[in-house]
Amino acid sequence: MNYKAVLFDLDGTLLDTLDDLADSANRVLAGMNMPQHPLDSYRYFVGAGMMTLLKRIVPEDKRNKESLARIAQAFRQDYGNNWAVKSKPYEGIGLMLAGLKERGIQLAILSNKPHDFTRLCVQQLLGEFSFNPVLGQREEVAKKPDPAGALEVAKLLNIPPEDFLYLGDTSIDMHTAKSAGMCAVGALWGFRTREELLESGADHVLENPVDLLELIE
Repeated sequence: MNYKAVLFDLDGTLLDTLDDLADSANRVLAGMNMPQHPLDSYRYFVGAGMMTLLKRIVPEDKRNKESLARIAQAFRQDYGNNWAVKSKPYEGIGLMLAGLKERGIQLAILSNKPHDFTRLCVQQLLGEFSFNPVLGQREEVAKKPDPAGALEVAKLLNIPPEDFLYLGDTSIDMHTAKSAGMCAVGALWGFRTREELLESGADHVLENPVDLLELIE
């Protein structure tokens, strides 16, 4: 295939954000006298959007609309102040992105992270690279694994979905790619396992970011 574009997930794919997400969430839980969770548990709590994350981490009897709204406000404030304490690009991401740019490949991002945080993270930690568009979760667009966002990217770039590689680290990403008609590529350096990616339909799984350059060629 002559791929013309790569659509990236963000958290667990381009950026290692797990520590900051877990730290903010646990601080909010502690402040509300709720049980906290170990870091590794957050590998499975995150990925489906902020509100789903919060529903997964709070006790069942606190999942009513009012409590979740309070927790969401506290989380947005804490994470807004602390999202960049430990977060950084994975090793090899810079080389991969530079190599794609040299090859004339279009780069885009689609995340279930709220849209404002998605754009902020990309601007601050990946600002030297040209991603267009950069899309997070927006109320008017169904979140992944619905293919709406991925198909929106394809339309904006005027590139057929079959000419995209989609790189992500979770089953949500693989289902999104397959539903959109894109080549699904799993990132083994992210939050989930090889087994999950393959069972979810990954066409390829990569050990290191720079392996994507070989796949492009």
